[in-house]
Amino acid sequence: MDLEKTMITSASGMRSQSARMRIIAENIANAHSTSMTPGADPYRRKIMTFQQTMHASGAPTVEIDKITTDQKPFEKNYDPGNPGADGSGYVKLPNVNPLIEMVDMKEAQRSYEANVTVIENAKAMMSRTVDLLR
Repeated sequence: MDLEKTMITSASGMRSQSARMRIIAENIANAHSTSMTPGADPYRRKIMTFQQTMHASGAPTVEIDKITTDQKPFEKNYDPGNPGADGSGYVKLPNVNPLIEMVDMKEAQRSYEANVTVIENAKAMMSRTVDLLR
């Protein structure tokens, strides 16, 4: 694989991980968002999946396949004074676990950083190659 294809592949990984971090940040921001309508569903966690594609240059890339919602059931909390409580006084809580989201965020961050390192190394190799050709 030549250095240009390496950079294309890593750049696609950076774009994908950046989008993943935005989705995770949205999940974290809504981890305690309940519905204001009695008995209605609260925020539902979003999940992103990826797919491998091929760039026009022949470089393998990664793209966002789809963004779906997590279908895990909601937990309920007894809070009869809450405007979103159902007739029994229970409020549905989002199916977002902040601890899992933070671990996912760290994983996405590390993957992004690894792709940055690959691009930096490819640039350095290109520069050294040009220096050798002088």
